[in-house]
Amino acid sequence: MAKDRFADIFEVEYHNISYHNILILVRDYIHKGHMLLTHPLSGSVKPNETPFKSVVISAHPHTLDFQSLTIIDESIACCKRFADRKIPNSARADFMEIDCSLINPKEVF
Repeated sequence: MAKDRFADIFEVEYHNISYHNILILVRDYIHKGHMLLTHPLSGSVKPNETPFKSVVISAHPHTLDFQSLTIIDESIACCKRFADRKIPNSARADFMEIDCSLINPKEVF
């Protein structure tokens, strides 16, 4: 849902991988010089409670941003503390909507 909703605003990459692996992917971008523009643990939904997570990073790499690196490393550690849980198909649309609602383009720019 986020991919469709924000494709006209952001360059969107969609990866059908776990929450933990999304955070690892974001960390790889941060190591290349991208900055976090949204917090990877935004909202009150725990990593094991949702199959969806959108994270906004800078479009272009610069120098390594240590604040972004600290946040993503702490987020990965937090995610590891929660076991993955199977989400019922009936709840997937709700979790997609929650994920989209946590991305506010006006706050990103």
